[in-house]
Amino acid sequence: MKHLNRTTVPRPTSGPTEDGGGGAITFADVYPDILAAHILTRLDGPTLAATSCASAQLHSLSAQDHHLWAAACLSAWPSTAAIPRLLSTFPGGPRSFFSLSYPLLLPNPAAAATSPPPPELISAVDIYHKGAAIFSKVQETETLSAWFLCSPFRIDALDPKNFISTTIRHPDDGSSCTQLGAEMTLSWVLIDPVSRRAANLSCHKPVAVQRHWLSGEVLLRFGTVVSGCRNKKRRDDLVHCSILVTGGASESGDMQIREVSLKVEDMDGMQLTGKESLAVFHRALDGKRGKKKTREEEGKRRYREFLEMKRERRERKLKAEGTLDALCVAFGVSISVAFLGLFLLG
Repeated sequence: MKHLNRTTVPRPTSGPTEDGGGGAITFADVYPDILAAHILTRLDGPTLAATSCASAQLHSLSAQDHHLWAAACLSAWPSTAAIPRLLSTFPGGPRSFFSLSYPLLLPNPAAAATSPPPPELISAVDIYHKGAAIFSKVQETETLSAWFLCSPFRIDALDPKNFISTTIRHPDDGSSCTQLGAEMTLSWVLIDPVSRRAANLSCHKPVAVQRHWLSGEVLLRFGTVVSGCRNKKRRDDLVHCSILVTGGASESGDMQIREVSLKVEDMDGMQLTGKESLAVFHRALDGKRGKKKTREEEGKRRYREFLEMKRERRERKLKAEGTLDALCVAFGVSISVAFLGLFLLG
């Protein structure tokens, strides 16, 4: 699609041509109505974005057509059917929403928030199996209460008392878990409805899939690594926006989705509070986006780096604690020897 402006279309065999003979015509010679009605409407969001960059004509036909981009957003995220008016309020309409929400969100310590923290966050959550949506929901979360600001941050897209039935066979071993991970995808678009900003907190494919050793439930972990909110100058000031999907087996052996939740964890494995998480999101929404074609590979790579940095950090802390313990023991022994010496002299 990057070379549509050079693609040729055979000329009709009947009737004269402008140059008096046969040959070929370019896309610029095709009627705009045909392009808009019969070609652009068949493209998905990423292809539509690439097509709009191919030529000035295609850009003018696609970039300003809100209906095309609204359809692209609905195709990518069925949950957006519940918030069409919100998408239309973005500066560039649904096209801006798509350009913000499709790519992978990247860490950006230098990013500075340009607006006050939002009074609420809106989550558009979609889960797919083999490309078919099996769960879609829009969740609103208020951010002003003392309970939200002081408590560990967590958003449950699925009520703990409910579950979603599927026709997916519940995995019973490691290979079937791996297969399930290859078939499942998830999108969690976080939206600031006041400043009209959005970002996808998922890397599309799960970064880890495992079975719980006791319950047998399968745990699919999605998410993305972004900059923390405590020390921008530190390389390891990173947090993981962790999205957990938990599936259990029904009586028939099919999988039931029992949990879809989001929380934010720092390098020490501690869960951030609502206030801290809001600061992370507030800066991340203004952050950089990765390349659209590498979001899965880049997301997994960054997660592996995050785990490695966590391991190194833990080892440094254990080493420092071991050194401190040795100093305390040495100090205690020296004090005991000193008292013993005084006792013997006395």
